[in-house]
Amino acid sequence: MAKRKSGTKLPSPYLKKLTLMREKLVGKSGYPFNLPWLENQNFELEFTTPITIIVGENGTGKSTLIEAIATICGYDEAGGGKGYMPVDHSNALDKSGSELATILRAAWLPRVTNGWFFKAESFFSVARYLDDAAREDPGGGPPPDFLSSSHGEGFMRFFEERMSRQGIYFMDEPESALSPSRQVELLRILTRIHHDANAQIIMATHSPILMALPNARLLEIGRLGLRETRLMDTSHFKLYQSLTADPEQFILDELHRGDS
Repeated sequence: MAKRKSGTKLPSPYLKKLTLMREKLVGKSGYPFNLPWLENQNFELEFTTPITIIVGENGTGKSTLIEAIATICGYDEAGGGKGYMPVDHSNALDKSGSELATILRAAWLPRVTNGWFFKAESFFSVARYLDDAAREDPGGGPPPDFLSSSHGEGFMRFFEERMSRQGIYFMDEPESALSPSRQVELLRILTRIHHDANAQIIMATHSPILMALPNARLLEIGRLGLRETRLMDTSHFKLYQSLTADPEQFILDELHRGDS
């Protein structure tokens, strides 16, 4: 009997929609259940393009939302691939993402959950886990050795290798480990992925460079929920624009604002 091929010929996005199961919210309190955008009676998040980029200020819950979606797909809160547990869970690991996942419902066509959950803060733990697992597998070949390069180089090697496969990928502020030029390299990778439509990426970022990805859907998260926006309308872009237009005046204005 011939082995059945895995995967699908359908283009991404595979995860089509997230909806809030409001009945599951009854009786729950504290973070993340008190996020203001959960008060929206009709909260739902549709995925219409291969790459969805979520932006917002610190504390708006964008990273928690990314963690929740990744949890729904079977990933650990600390990042990595399915079935990985690269961080000791006896420590104080934030569980808000997995808690949020309990009140969300996902709709797929088709259901593709293979992929990766990338978190910059846990990259070294995940990379070390991969190296150790490869060393323990006698038939697995040499370990990937992502940690032998500089931080940014290790990240880029990781992206190139992992995101070349069909699947769904989650990225939580990848720019925190990348210089601006490395961010441009990542932008090239993402552009290729978007064009091929062989993978779905859901990313939270503060980087205007990554927000500039052509044809990606850019969503801003705030008190009222998620709304579609443009790069030029984000507070991140406006801040950088003010800096590059007149650096000296920008610094003077910001220092004065801080003193007032």
